[in-house]
Parts: sequence; C-alpha cells; structure tokens
Amino acid sequence: MHRGRVVFGAMDEVVFGRPTCEAIVEQMDRLGSDRAFLMVSGTLNRNTDEIEKVRHALGARCVGTFDAMPAHTPRAAVIAAAEQARAAKADLIVTIGGGSITDGAKAVQLCLANDVTTIDGIEAIRVHGGVEPPLKAPRVRQISAPTTIAGGEFSAIAGVTNEAKRQKEMLRHPLVMPRATILDPWLTVHTPEWLFLSTGVRAVDHCVEGICSNEAHPYGDAQALKGLAMLADALPRVKADRNDIEARMNAQIGTWLSTGPLASGVPMGASHGIGYVLGAEFGVPHGYTSCVMLPAVMRWNKSANAERQAQVGAAMGHASEDACDVLDRFIRGLGLPRSLREVGVGPEHFDRIARQAMRTPWVPRNPRKIDDPAQVREILITAA
Repeated sequence: MHRGRVVFGAMDEVVFGRPTCEAIVEQMDRLGSDRAFLMVSGTLNRNTDEIEKVRHALGARCVGTFDAMPAHTPRAAVIAAAEQARAAKADLIVTIGGGSITDGAKAVQLCLANDVTTIDGIEAIRVHGGVEPPLKAPRVRQISAPTTIAGGEFSAIAGVTNEAKRQKEMLRHPLVMPRATILDPWLTVHTPEWLFLSTGVRAVDHCVEGICSNEAHPYGDAQALKGLAMLADALPRVKADRNDIEARMNAQIGTWLSTGPLASGVPMGASHGIGYVLGAEFGVPHGYTSCVMLPAVMRWNKSANAERQAQVGAAMGHASEDACDVLDRFIRGLGLPRSLREVGVGPEHFDRIARQAMRTPWVPRNPRKIDDPAQVREILITAA
C-alpha cells in the first residue's frame, strides 16, 4: 500500500508560450509590485537586447540589474547581489537566466529576510545535517524566466557554493520558490546548444531518479514519465534544428514535469549526489554531471530496481531495451560528454569525491543502499 505525503509548493502560476517582457509586466501588476530588481544572465544583458526589452517594458518599476552571478552560485556573489537588492529597496526579484541565477535569487531572498550581509553569515541560514535552521520567511519574493532547463525554478531548494571549502551547500525554505515561472521558448534560442541540451539531460535525470526511487509514488510517477517522454522527443529535435520553437516549448514543459517527484517528496539518488561534488569541487556544469553519472548510477542500481528502470526505457520509446543503454545512446546522440575523463576528472580524485558524496543528502537515499565510499568509488570507475 502506498503511504506518503505530498506538500504543494508556494508557486502561484506557470505561464508558458508567452514573451518574457509581456509576462513579467503582467506578473508585477498581479502582485502589486513597484520595485523590481533584475538578476540576469550577463551574456543576455551584454550580447542581446532581451534584458533591455524587459527594462523598457518595466520603466521606472525596474530599480536595478545584477548580471554577475558565476556558475554554481558562489557565496560571495550571493552577498553582492543581496547588498545591491537591499540598497535598491526591491519588493520583487526577477530572474532571467540559468539555474545559478535562479538559485542565487533564492539565497538573496533569505539573506534579505534574515539580515545576512557577509559571506560567513550564510552559514547561519544554510541546511546543517539535513535540517534547516529557524529562518524568517522571505518578504521579497521572486519570479523566474529560465533560459536553461534544469528545473530549479520549480523547487524550494537552492544550492550555494562555499568557495572556502569548495562544497555545494543547501538552503531551503518553502517561500524561496518563485511566485511564478515564465516559460518563454524564444528566450532560450540565445542559450548555447551545449548548455540547453545538457541541462535538458539534467531534467531527464530528475525524471529517471524520481521514477527509480524506492520512495516513488503515483503522483510523482505520472509527471516524471510524461516529462521524460517529452524530453526524449524534444531534445534531439532541438539538436537537429535550434529554431524548432515547438520542441523548445515541449522541452521546457517536460522539465516542469520532471520536478514533480522531487517537489512531492521523492528523493533523488547517487547521480545527483555525486553531481553536487563534481560541480562544487571541479566546476563541472550541472548538466554535464548528469550526462556523465546517470547511466553509470543506473547500471550500479539495476540489481535493486530493474522493474522501475524498465519504465524509463519504455517512456523513452525503447520498451524492450536496457534503460542504461538507452540513456547512454541518447546522451551520446546529443553530442554531450559521457565520461569523467571528458570533463577533466581523473581516477586520482575518486577517493575524495566518494567521501564527499557520502555527505550529500541524496547518496544515502539511493535506491540500492550505499553504506560506504567504496561503493561510490565503484560507480565512479564505471563512469571513468
């Protein structure tokens, strides 16, 4: 018998298939916001007119722009953005960009609410041992227009990198989830191909680890299986034709669905856990960590969840094939890396990666039990 609990997030709306600048104005009107602080992609701001179109649409309601968030959301950049938003007296944060910017704005919300003004001050608001500290709820909320498709805009979790320790740390509060997400496929045409496709594989990873979890339930499965089918169809189409707007829209909706398991309490597994370490320690992009690790984790897990893995292959259109092989071929077909060697991580680092991965929230909840770093090392060798 299924048992569990689904907690619905604090997002009001998802707007899809509409231009960003129009949708942002409508959201500000809906929320009664007068002072929008933009946290945006530096590349979009400097090399396209997309951000200027938003500023023009907002007029005097735009009170500032921050466009200097590096990959993996380092603490120092979070503090810099928070100070700028505080000085601007922002009443809403608008993010236009990838997952690092989205996570950065989530962290900024907590910094503003809890008077965090220093890099070390983030220690007081991060999750410790899986438990978040008592926090004041964010008063300045967020709306998000993502340009990548990893799906972080649909969660109440932010990953922030502690530069001193070279570790990814979690921040969590129900109200850091954006009030609204705007899925604008035209905006994503500016995203480099490798980044759009690899973050799409990250969304595939959400689906797969959600479906294959020992804690999976029908509510999460329904979303993940449909999301996986949409992503499996859409990503190769975008690879074949970068101007296929319908495929981009389908990939964005597939990504939205991919977050169903995690948002409804289903944990991720070792692919996500090891990926945290590869990102924080070695600067491997989020999407690439899934390209490299997901098939290897699936092979290692197969003895524990072969029936669940069969659902993955079927959703991707290959019901009679091994899901690990289907994923391997799918990722290679997108022209993305498939080994740790290809992302610059050699065997000499495996022991350290394995030890750090054991401290992430997801490795201990992998569907095949992982009791010690030696087992993580087995997975890493498979992915080498």
